[in-house]
Amino acid sequence: MSTSTPLSRLAERLKRPLPGAGRPSRLHPSAVWAEARSTAALALAPAGRAVGERFRRHLWPVLSVVSVLGWSVLAAAVLLWSAGQAYGWQEAKAAAIAAFVLLVLAVGFILGRSSYGVLLDLARTRVAVGDSAVGSIAVSNTSARPLLPATLELPVGAATAVFHLPRMKPGQVHEDLFTIPTARRAVIVVGPVRSVRADPLHLLRRQVLWTEPEDLYVHPKTVALAGSAAGFIRDLEGMPTTDLSSADVSFHALRDYVPGDDRRHIHWKTTARTNKLMVRQFEETRRAHLAISLSTNTDEYASEEEFELAISAAASIGLQAIREQRDLDVLTQQGPLRCQTGRNMLDDMTRIVGAPQRKTAVDLARTLADTVPNASVVFFVVGSNVTPTQLRSASASVPPGVRSLAVRIQAGAAPARANIADLTVLTLGDLAELAIVLRKAAA
Repeated sequence: MSTSTPLSRLAERLKRPLPGAGRPSRLHPSAVWAEARSTAALALAPAGRAVGERFRRHLWPVLSVVSVLGWSVLAAAVLLWSAGQAYGWQEAKAAAIAAFVLLVLAVGFILGRSSYGVLLDLARTRVAVGDSAVGSIAVSNTSARPLLPATLELPVGAATAVFHLPRMKPGQVHEDLFTIPTARRAVIVVGPVRSVRADPLHLLRRQVLWTEPEDLYVHPKTVALAGSAAGFIRDLEGMPTTDLSSADVSFHALRDYVPGDDRRHIHWKTTARTNKLMVRQFEETRRAHLAISLSTNTDEYASEEEFELAISAAASIGLQAIREQRDLDVLTQQGPLRCQTGRNMLDDMTRIVGAPQRKTAVDLARTLADTVPNASVVFFVVGSNVTPTQLRSASASVPPGVRSLAVRIQAGAAPARANIADLTVLTLGDLAELAIVLRKAAA
């Protein structure tokens, strides 16, 4: 069985007579060349991919060892040697030879094989802003010969920590401790730990990775709403609903049987006594469902401090709802957050990035009303640049019977409460005063 390549098929096609032999062909030469180029590209694509794969596998590990300074020295050596050859400058040739010698000597510093056992251990992978994040690196010599002093690098976010290893005997273990600053909410990528070999001039640099990177979550700062603020969701909901239902868990009274009622709810003792069918009537109960609308539109905040305070306030309220085993939904302009556990919610809040957006707090409130129609308490967490008119519009999107509150963040302001129609507006200037503000709302 013979196989034909795309190029051979194209050649055979060009040899065949065109349709309508005996009269002028309508096939333009440019179309023939275009088809030839596309066919050639299809034929050469697998070869190009194979070359690229070989380059990445064999050549790139070698070329990546040369630093930017090393490439500069190599280019200067070539230029000096060319100029010396062209113009007979012995000084340029001498400089070129010196540069080549430096590169050759640098190779000796990066040769060799290290055998380390490296263990990166973060005491906690989740901390709050201001808490200490401590970790350790334990390095052991797993070879049968002593290892010369070396350098380990540990990327921590955008920075890099450097650890110097002493001369290590076989089986010897060297341990270093480090502390990661947690002044800001962030997800910090720690690692991977890499050993570095380099010459004194850093013309060549060889690194070997020993661990996998780990994520350190610096959660927003939160306050526990215990004591006087505990149970604030129940207090905010007020009196239970008086809607009656034929199927719930709170018994209310008896009434006459109506065709269509569930026979399981017939009260047989009363039926026997009154000689007519009587069924149980129940009082409809609602499970507390808290919804939080957290605006991430930085145009609505006067400063970054206000934005971070808003995230901390929303996180504190959400954690309290989870502790009280209430249903919880948190929504931002980027979408809903995971609220199955407090850890999931805080992880997602740590990833929040504020930015100027077209979607305002009012638009977010309308989205929240459509997304969480069964909420019993709604919180709008907004910045100080949100006007009372906007808050009134946000409140108008809340269905009737749902308690709505707005937490307006204004750094340094005293705790205050105001009402805009059915919306309770709470002013928060310090996270430590959140419990006081919530008690004002429940009063």
